[in-house]
Amino acid sequence: MSTLLAIVIDGAIYASWLFLVAAGLTVIYGVMRILNMAHGSFYAIGAYCAASLTGWYFSGESGASPYWSYLLLFGCAIVGGLVVGVLVEQGLLRHLRGRDEILMVIVTYALLLILEDVVKLVWGVNPYLAYQPYRLLGQSSITDSLRFANYDLALVAISLVVGAAAWWALNRTDKGRMLRAVIHDREIATAMGVNVNLMFAITFAIGSMLGALAGALTAPAISVTPGIGVEVIVLAFAVVVVGGLGSVGGAAVGAVLVGLARSFAVHLAPQIELFVIYGVMFLVLAFRPQGLFGQLQPRKI
Repeated sequence: MSTLLAIVIDGAIYASWLFLVAAGLTVIYGVMRILNMAHGSFYAIGAYCAASLTGWYFSGESGASPYWSYLLLFGCAIVGGLVVGVLVEQGLLRHLRGRDEILMVIVTYALLLILEDVVKLVWGVNPYLAYQPYRLLGQSSITDSLRFANYDLALVAISLVVGAAAWWALNRTDKGRMLRAVIHDREIATAMGVNVNLMFAITFAIGSMLGALAGALTAPAISVTPGIGVEVIVLAFAVVVVGGLGSVGGAAVGAVLVGLARSFAVHLAPQIELFVIYGVMFLVLAFRPQGLFGQLQPRKI
């Protein structure tokens, strides 16, 4: 029973992290039909910004309460994701709208490689550690033999808030309804007076900030090193493919499935940990190629 409880809690924690990483990717694809491979770089930039500023904050130079460091993590994600997202969308992707999706994958993959080198130029190749916010919240005992970091449990709550906020924004706000109109029929939405270019810019900025938020919140729990963006984009891609490209709810379900499958493997068969994630993706795509919540898209010939 103790092992089962550990599997469920570990799976929930990992799933919450996966959802934060994949949410921005699926939002951008759902609106703009761009499978943004550079999303991993937004994650890395958020992580590096958070790690470097957190190190400065706890070096004694700020003089403020350590609990304000959590606001610093969110601030890094908002500012870093917004700046990079606006620059990429307005400087590059705006000029490629309407192009073939395969071309956009190639372009954003090239951008991922470029941004990976930019990260190395700015922060170097040495690891950054920002463990203080992680330790600050302490640990909780679930049972006598199970202890979990409260920071990890808080990550679950944050992912639930992000998911609920995304649902509310899409279904209960005027901007969300306009965004859904753009998703269903871009030409008709334009004819009805919706500023599609503005919707695209806002969507990409939000997706970028979500990617940076995932990186900023992960930074206290890991060693921030070069290459984390490439590792993350592969996992995010697996999640959105399982859930269905463009579906936020699908990304949540896909994250839960992958998170629980990985947790079972880690506790019961650690030798297949890497395989099980892609095994879940294979099983879903074998029976439902568009993903669990994906819709078949007609293509113009």
